[in-house]
Amino acid sequence: MRKLGVNATQRVALLKNQASALLWHGKIETTEARAKEVASYVAKIITLAVNTYTDVVETEVTVKDAKGKETTKTLVKDGNKKLNARRKIMTLVNDLQEVKGFKESKPEFKSRTKAIKYPLIEKIFDEYAPKYATRKEENGQGGGYTRIYKCGPRRGDAAEVAIIELV
Repeated sequence: MRKLGVNATQRVALLKNQASALLWHGKIETTEARAKEVASYVAKIITLAVNTYTDVVETEVTVKDAKGKETTKTLVKDGNKKLNARRKIMTLVNDLQEVKGFKESKPEFKSRTKAIKYPLIEKIFDEYAPKYATRKEENGQGGGYTRIYKCGPRRGDAAEVAIIELV
């Protein structure tokens, strides 16, 4: 593991912030050394999600409404493996909150985000995990979730700049 010119607590915070930004936006610009560290950090997170995203438990529950009428509902919950993976990922990233759209009204925004408590975690399990799981099945390849482009030296301090993006 590279030291990246900072102490251990700052390094962990840096990796968490950059990994969160990469997973949220899909692409970030940083130095080459940081990009390489973030790539391995994000690969572990995505692999954990890919291996456990299908672990769900369905249960049927009988519910009485206000008039006393009984109905059965099917509840879908995370299984043990997925719940453990979700909690691990929560410790590895900073959860970013959803942003209101440009012409979106406040009630529309609230109705859209009412059911989502952890948007970044949901994005990892609902978008990235199925996408990379199908890629793994088709190509027989796990990993390789990120791509790094080198952009040359930065103007102020001549540090090698790179763009890292999700494939």
